[in-house]
Amino acid sequence: MSKHHTERPPIVPTRVYSRMEVAEILNVSLSTVKRMLAAGTLRASQPPGLRRVFITGQAILEMLGEDELASSDEQPAPSGEGDSG
Repeated sequence: MSKHHTERPPIVPTRVYSRMEVAEILNVSLSTVKRMLAAGTLRASQPPGLRRVFITGQAILEMLGEDELASSDEQPAPSGEGDSG
């Protein structure tokens, strides 16, 4: 088993990440993370009067489309599997 450098660390849904941590996890620049936040692609909370933003692991997973994977190890069987029409 060889490790790939592109393999990202596990994202913990309940953990809060900084913008820099998110950039490292997603292997993108800090500017890209800032654009994602500004566009609403990535959700974050920002307490009034603070520059710091708080990004939950759940928000990262939702942005990646992996929120279901994070919430459960088991995946439901596709409902239409085997149907030919």
